[in-house]
Amino acid sequence: MNDKNRYNRQVILPEIGQKGQKKLTSASVLCIGAGGLGCPALLYLAGAGVGHLGIVDFDVVDETNLQRQILFSTEQIGQNKAEAAKSRLLALNPEIEILAYPEELTAKNAQNLLANYDIIIDGSDNFATKYLINDAAIKTGKPFIFGSISGFNGQISVFNFENGPCYRCLFPAPPKGHVPNCAEAGVIGAVAGMIGTAQAMEAIKIIVAHKDFTPLAGKFWNIDMLSMENQLLSLTKNPNCPTCSKNKEEISLHYSSPVCAIIPELTKQQMLDKKQAVLVDVREIDEWEAGHIEGAKHIALSDLLDGFEPDLAKNCEIILYCQTGIRVRQAAKTLQTLGFSNINNLIGGYKDWQ
Repeated sequence: MNDKNRYNRQVILPEIGQKGQKKLTSASVLCIGAGGLGCPALLYLAGAGVGHLGIVDFDVVDETNLQRQILFSTEQIGQNKAEAAKSRLLALNPEIEILAYPEELTAKNAQNLLANYDIIIDGSDNFATKYLINDAAIKTGKPFIFGSISGFNGQISVFNFENGPCYRCLFPAPPKGHVPNCAEAGVIGAVAGMIGTAQAMEAIKIIVAHKDFTPLAGKFWNIDMLSMENQLLSLTKNPNCPTCSKNKEEISLHYSSPVCAIIPELTKQQMLDKKQAVLVDVREIDEWEAGHIEGAKHIALSDLLDGFEPDLAKNCEIILYCQTGIRVRQAAKTLQTLGFSNINNLIGGYKDWQ
């Protein structure tokens, strides 16, 4: 590698230098998710010359992604995100090695994937994946750079670094009920860019390990970009943490995909052909009032989770839909516990219907 020109602007920094650049070249980082957080993080890690990057993402590029997922172009719509990201990053820096994993991170593959990398970046948008990343990172002894965004708010922390606290020390278990993701709650691209870029900087600080670098281990940074007010909270390790207080051999990995796969999925035409089925919208009332599929019945997921039981025959055929298909899984599970068994999911939800 000839870094005289490509990396000159960072090598002249005394905190980086030739020694730090060699560390970057030798380092490996795995990014889980090539979305709003993963795209800027990967861009800056590739630009900085991190020698080995891994990208895990089973999703495909959608037009709605382009507002914030800055690695992708219009021509890449429909391509797998991991593969599309690899192509764009190699165009930026052909000197580095990039492996694309066009698959979902699960309890079965997480340990093997994480074991091959030095640092893990969380670019996910759901709690199930974040908890899996955390537990697998502890089991494999890897630092985990957490990131989260919603609307104009962003958070970042470094977990499981030098015996510091982990994600479960702060949040022992996922929240009950539905928490909207970016597709449902909305997000401005610049927020994702700022948090993803900060995640890349945390990875660089850990890799180079200059004495003046202080990674966000034991710290939780929160910023409201409407006002630019921010908080830096101190975190402590929980001696009774459900994960990091255990021996690595005792940690079991668990994962339930947020993508609905526990019930049959129907296309729009298949739904239209089932004229006797009950179509149920499980979104919240404001979403329903903003627009819904004609003929649907409104039963909000929040009401189901609060114990509401629909006045429907237990043997009737039900077709569920939400905005994108994520909430349907939780609604289906709740209905099944109430005795409803003939449940289907409308692929793509209301978003694809439109």
